[in-house]
Amino acid sequence: MLRVAVVGSGPSGVYAAQTLVQQGEVPGVRVDVLDRLPAPYGLVRYGVAPDHEKIKSLTGNLRSVLEDDRIRFLGNVEVGGESLSTARLLELYHAVVYCVGAARDRTLGIPGEELAGVHSATAFVSWYSGHPDATPFDLAGVRSAVVIGAGNVAVDVTRILARGAPELEPTDMPHAALGVLAASELREVSMVARRGPSQGRFTTKELRELGTLPGVGIGVLAAEAALDPAYADPGAAAALPAVARRNLEVIRGWAQAEPGDAGEAERRITLRFHLRPVEVLGGPEGRVRAVRFERTAPDGRGGVSGTGTYEDIEAQLVLRSVGYLGVPLPGLPFDASRGTVPHAAGRVLRDGRTSPGEYVAGWIKRGPTGVIGTNRPCAKETVSSLLQDAGALAARGGPAGDPLDALRAAGLRPVEWPGWLAIESAEERLGHSLGRRSVKIPDWAGLRDAAGLA
Repeated sequence: MLRVAVVGSGPSGVYAAQTLVQQGEVPGVRVDVLDRLPAPYGLVRYGVAPDHEKIKSLTGNLRSVLEDDRIRFLGNVEVGGESLSTARLLELYHAVVYCVGAARDRTLGIPGEELAGVHSATAFVSWYSGHPDATPFDLAGVRSAVVIGAGNVAVDVTRILARGAPELEPTDMPHAALGVLAASELREVSMVARRGPSQGRFTTKELRELGTLPGVGIGVLAAEAALDPAYADPGAAAALPAVARRNLEVIRGWAQAEPGDAGEAERRITLRFHLRPVEVLGGPEGRVRAVRFERTAPDGRGGVSGTGTYEDIEAQLVLRSVGYLGVPLPGLPFDASRGTVPHAAGRVLRDGRTSPGEYVAGWIKRGPTGVIGTNRPCAKETVSSLLQDAGALAARGGPAGDPLDALRAAGLRPVEWPGWLAIESAEERLGHSLGRRSVKIPDWAGLRDAAGLA
């Protein structure tokens, strides 16, 4: 029997486990999927917006994999700490596949970014998604927000800020977060990009949703959008990918001459383009009061350059959404410039040489690119490398006994699949007690208690 540990139970980890047990080249593979959290599914549970029920339904596919008899889920197990080093983990398994994602956000690197009220979109998403490590948000006094970025995460946080509580109540959003959003007096959300609309990284479906929110007006400054050659010239747009052309059509429909107020709408979203953040401006109490942007213009090479013209946009809340970075895992090599683990076709490289038995997949392997489905071919490439190495891995000698016994002996308290099912049941009971559907338990103590570890 070839025993493999997969570290991380998000899409890349689950796809790696699925590929390992469903392949026919090496019989008898058994996989333990380890996760630091007591709950599985990674970013599908803690990164997909709660009002995106269709995407969140992917948990059904992930669940069917984790319920395979050849796969065992072990949550509440942190790899890289004192209790379980990467070296020790490799002693317990023939091979280890690290699928630990990219947990850190990129910063803007501008003055004032440390002011109160300036946060990463990652932190905001973690809070409204019920991640047990999240810091609570307080939106008291916030009437204007600025979201910096032009990807799907920026669209998500913009939508959640502008959406009314009645539409969020049927979701699994933690009750405390729902209460904060329901009490919010926010009226204006500006989503700001340094380049033009044709270069946005959002998908058309996500973008269109912004224009369908009840009680929310939406607008785009036509003069800003027209700085993008593809927006101004349909002939130039014809050479763009289909998603960019569709995005332009949506944005053209929202264009207007001047920024308007919300009118009869309770809240308003304004998409701003060709503005680069240069400074966060603070008030007397050390809180953000506005963001200063420099107008940009296309440089003819696909990028933008500054024009020396500046504009301040009022905000009591600023969320930056400019990308993710991987975080070093103690015991694994790490390329800080790329935010990834060095590898060759998924095989971990130490000082340029393959490290026997160690592999990577997902964002920690290739960087934060692609969509959820991109993780499947990525995982398959890594598993293919592992299977090619199966003979050498088996020759290293098999683990002595069940690795689960060794984990418990080290003082760890793994949450197995029945423990996760108990968490699910507890969240359903919590939801019913609040007059809602299933509601996430957002804290470590509550999750561990629900799993029977109290």
